[in-house]
Amino acid sequence: MSESDSFISEVSEELRRDRFYRFLGRWGWLIAAVILLIVGGTGAMEWRKHIRQTEAEVAGDALRSAMAEADPAKRAENLGALAETDPDAALVAHLAEAGSLAEAGETARAAEVLAGVADAPATPALYRALASLERVMLLGPEMPRSERLATLEGLLAPEAPFRPLALEQRALVHLEDGDKAAAIADLEAALEAPGATDALQARARQLIVAAGGALPVEGTAAGTDVPADAAPADG
Repeated sequence: MSESDSFISEVSEELRRDRFYRFLGRWGWLIAAVILLIVGGTGAMEWRKHIRQTEAEVAGDALRSAMAEADPAKRAENLGALAETDPDAALVAHLAEAGSLAEAGETARAAEVLAGVADAPATPALYRALASLERVMLLGPEMPRSERLATLEGLLAPEAPFRPLALEQRALVHLEDGDKAAAIADLEAALEAPGATDALQARARQLIVAAGGALPVEGTAAGTDVPADAAPADG
């Protein structure tokens, strides 16, 4: 294995281990926002129509209580039970349950919970996309290649909220296939995608260099590239 291929493998494995947790850290506000909606009963008509204020407060209290458990396995159990008994809190509880299961090392069970959220007809589109992407990130190469690519394809529309992360994930699939050109194309698109974080851009640049691609010259117009071996190393 070449030094470049070894680096790609190491970076991919690093993403495999903790990208799910970094992602939850990045998008955890989604869960928090829904909890606030449940507790406060304001800001979204669909919640106001179906949940009375007192019921919302009870659901919010139950979620906070379940999530306060320090042990991830017990926390997942509490959240799963809450999702089954309280439909008003089920969406948030299941997302948090998946995160807790992953933290406890129960990858397969976490993926099942995320699949359930993504496949439920009542799940709003944003959360369906979130659960689908989390599942891809969690399973990585353990997920059948065709299913992985099909899932990512559904997240790659120009205005899709998680497009940069989906591009990164598809690039990893291409790297696993040995198709460096396709991987570089996706990584370059991720660099240009609105909403791409600094951390994602840094990972994309590292992988582009490792795959033998070229990076844009900093401070020049997009499309002006230099060979990867001439690009300055990240500090």
